[in-house]
Amino acid sequence: MAEAVFRHVVTEKNLLDKFDVIDSAGTGAYHIGNPPDSRSVAECERNGVMVSHRARQVVKEDFERFDYILAMDEENLEDLERKRGKAKGSKARVMMFGEFAGEGEKGGKVVRDPYYGGQRGFEVNFGQCWRFSEGFLGRVFEG
Repeated sequence: MAEAVFRHVVTEKNLLDKFDVIDSAGTGAYHIGNPPDSRSVAECERNGVMVSHRARQVVKEDFERFDYILAMDEENLEDLERKRGKAKGSKARVMMFGEFAGEGEKGGKVVRDPYYGGQRGFEVNFGQCWRFSEGFLGRVFEG
């Protein structure tokens, strides 16, 4: 969801030419090759965001390839920092996606995994991904 929403917001703001690659990956190998959760896809489509992705796991080359790697929660941030420690030539800034939340963020700064909850969790995630994407773009390209 985060990748699809981010790509949509980037496209909407006419900033796609500023990015070589927009991608997402998990820290674990649980779902490699699988499409996104159908509830995540449905929430994106309900909001006019197209999803085209297959799950993959973060690899050490990602730390050399990307400028930013954004974690959804503290556990993933720790996993990413550990993986980055093994990567030579790391240029990526590893940080929480929620660091780009606006003042008074209502949904919290952690993007919680909605997998075991109901549809509301996917709605909350969508809103967070949208706001954090706008916050990231505003900070990186406007200030």
